[in-house]
Amino acid sequence: MKRECGMLLPVASLPSKYGIGAFSKEAYDFVDKLAEAGQQYWQILPLGPTGYGGSPYQSFSAFAGNPYFIDLEKLTEEGLLTKLECEEADFGDDVRDIDYGKLYENRFPLLKKAFLRWKKRQSRLGQDGIRLFLERSLSPETREYCFYMAVKNDFAGKSWEEWDEDIRLRDLMAMKKYRERLEDEILFYEFLQYQFERQWLLLKAYANRKGIRILGDIPIYVAFDGADTWVHPELFQFDEECCPKAVAGCPPDAFSATGQLWGNPLYAWEAHQKEGFSWWISRIRHQLRSLDILRIDHFRGFQAYWSVPYGEKTAIRGKWIEAPGEELFRAIQAALGGELPIIAEDLGIITPEVDALRKSFGFPGMKVLQFAFESTGESDYLPHQYKDPGCVCYTGTHDNDTTLGWYLNLSKECQDKVRRYTRCTDVADLGMDLIRTALGSIAGYAVFPLQDALGLGS
Repeated sequence: MKRECGMLLPVASLPSKYGIGAFSKEAYDFVDKLAEAGQQYWQILPLGPTGYGGSPYQSFSAFAGNPYFIDLEKLTEEGLLTKLECEEADFGDDVRDIDYGKLYENRFPLLKKAFLRWKKRQSRLGQDGIRLFLERSLSPETREYCFYMAVKNDFAGKSWEEWDEDIRLRDLMAMKKYRERLEDEILFYEFLQYQFERQWLLLKAYANRKGIRILGDIPIYVAFDGADTWVHPELFQFDEECCPKAVAGCPPDAFSATGQLWGNPLYAWEAHQKEGFSWWISRIRHQLRSLDILRIDHFRGFQAYWSVPYGEKTAIRGKWIEAPGEELFRAIQAALGGELPIIAEDLGIITPEVDALRKSFGFPGMKVLQFAFESTGESDYLPHQYKDPGCVCYTGTHDNDTTLGWYLNLSKECQDKVRRYTRCTDVADLGMDLIRTALGSIAGYAVFPLQDALGLGS
């Protein structure tokens, strides 16, 4: 078995003159650095369009890309924007902090200018020709997202449960009326997706040529405010008025006395079974077109999920309900052929049933070193305890503090344990010491956040 390693760095965290990391020269430079450092993977966070708060785990669609990642400099090179227009836009003053409010206010007007100039260039095709070109460039699910965003903007950004009843419930006459009236706005969002896919696939191809594979990330659940639920309400646990019956979360544990109430809509698994899991097959196929390997968040939810009645203020009154994970992945495997390049996020309290589901498909699980030192006994996350060489060892993930920040908040007893185990003699080097520990384990794969290689604190 070939052992491989890589770095975790969200696209948004790349250096940028324009407020957020993008598919720009800096991304290509980072790929070069990975190759020079002998890495094989670049792990990123979900690429979907983010909503309020900027979380990539609350996306407006499972089939669309984040327009913020479109490289403005490439649009400038293509004559769709000017350098002055980009430099005059206010994306915030702090180079270390993303101001999503200013991004929304300033980047979309720039992208609209680029769209209008692009559309003018394509005028020889006529409106119908432009529409046909974009239709052929995008999947039906991506185009549904574009329609969703156009209608959402028409309702001043409100989520679809607050729209007028006819379009909220997708009445055929209403759908026709809105498609005709909002045609230009729909085309604008289709243009954004066209640019996103074109730029990202060029960057991915460059990385692959350099021997770097993209390790992506997809949330198990989708957001309620999004095209997926609006287009396919029958696939979610909704009532006749498309109001959730129950929502997702996690039960109370040592970290949270009231559990975690995520609020995501839950899947109506019987409906997915009846349609042969076609929505999930399309989702995984779409993701694997733009990623080499998928890390699926909250994998245990495919075996059983924590269901909380809608309207509850905490996750305490939830219950475990079994999910058809085995049947789901068999269907995906049959449709896509061969082994599925999936990593299972199997952190937390994992039952033998969840472990058996993961192992039956050969999905690597995760080991996080930051979880290894605080237990009084011998933690399964300590490298000398690893029994499966097919696992992925992380120093920390996007959910953790940096290694240095984590260490400085440990008890003196735990700090001593960390130093002895990693043979750390200088705390400033602890990030690299923990990386060395990960690389020295029997794990087939090791991934570490760039912040740990740089020795950064909280």
